[in-house]
Amino acid sequence: MAEQKHMTYSVLDTFAGAGGFSLGFQLAGARIIGAIEVDRWASETFQYNHSDAIVMQNDITQLSDRKILDTFGQYHPDVLLGGPPCQGFSVCNKNNGDPKDPRNSLFEELVRVGSLLRPQLIVMENVPNIIKARTTKNEQVIDIITHEFNKMGYHVYHQILEATDYGIPQIRKRLFVIASRKKLANPFPPKTHTTAQQPNLLEMHLVNCPTLWDAISDLPILNAREGQEETDYTMPPQNDYQRLLREGSTQLFNHKAMNHSQRLVERFAAMAWGDSTSDVPTHLRPLRRNSTEFSETTYDQNNRRMHPDRPCHTIPASFYANFVHPFQHRNFTAREGARIQSFPDWYHFKGKPTVVSHKLLHREGRLDEKHLCQYNQIGNAVPPLLAKAIAKNLFDQLQDSLRDHYVSSWEKSGTKREPSKQV
Repeated sequence: MAEQKHMTYSVLDTFAGAGGFSLGFQLAGARIIGAIEVDRWASETFQYNHSDAIVMQNDITQLSDRKILDTFGQYHPDVLLGGPPCQGFSVCNKNNGDPKDPRNSLFEELVRVGSLLRPQLIVMENVPNIIKARTTKNEQVIDIITHEFNKMGYHVYHQILEATDYGIPQIRKRLFVIASRKKLANPFPPKTHTTAQQPNLLEMHLVNCPTLWDAISDLPILNAREGQEETDYTMPPQNDYQRLLREGSTQLFNHKAMNHSQRLVERFAAMAWGDSTSDVPTHLRPLRRNSTEFSETTYDQNNRRMHPDRPCHTIPASFYANFVHPFQHRNFTAREGARIQSFPDWYHFKGKPTVVSHKLLHREGRLDEKHLCQYNQIGNAVPPLLAKAIAKNLFDQLQDSLRDHYVSSWEKSGTKREPSKQV
């Protein structure tokens, strides 16, 4: 059978969130067949933007093997994605052994789905600290993860990748673990970008990473309490990064400013680049809750005004309270966060922009209101352009392996035919 120029790989995303991981693989040419995600609003976002995918909004631990096989087995996914919340392994039953052991966490669900569907690749994303983490028996967590995938017959590779190295205007380090049925010579993509003002000889070929201002300068100017969920552009794109993320989009979604009080706006107005709440004049310091007295506690990382000519700090799930716009006296909008994460403008986030504290909802028993808001969905996501770089590199590796297989087969059979140039 003749080889195809570009094989289309099928992808199933577990712990899928809003779909940033999947989107990157889609941008690299893959077909997204499905997702498993427990949160309702994140599932709605995934389904809206991946309309052909089967999205199971469910707790993965409650899905039987038979249900997973009946739903996704017929599609024979080539790639399984997942970012199980392993940070503290806090989902562990306290009576079920070491809470720092990934085998007692949701990581085991990724292993279970992988053992059922047997994809060519399993790609896991998580926080970098897992590299240093150890169980109470002093076993390295990354060694346990590697061993679990090895037992399933996979070659395993892990590396911490920095988002700015791949053109994402954000300082964001994440651990990626790749489990592959085929041995990979170069499992992780080479750097394509640099933040160095004067690159050394080894980095002269790299492109300058976009800055925060490169990412958001074309978005409509908003004051606090302004904006709406759907709006028009007010200026053309100013650079290649903006042109890339605006491609295919005629309108702008999720660009609505926070409803800040006048006092908070005044506090932001007093901040220079790099300043945070702890740097404002005394009369603008935060007040205690339900009080006119100043709070004795200030958090240096809260509401820091970002430098426009640098990559942004890491966008967390609660970034609506972490960063102040470099020029406007307000926090970022959800769309500005999405730009910094490298989501294209056509990607529409569902659910409310923000919700009250999840701790408060737990305390008051309002669990039916506990959903991932737009900011949570964006902050939790794998930057799509980083996922795309990973996917493209992996697909190239698999295509090379497939080509070598055909060349070897021809040589063994004695055929004189040259391999197809369409590979």
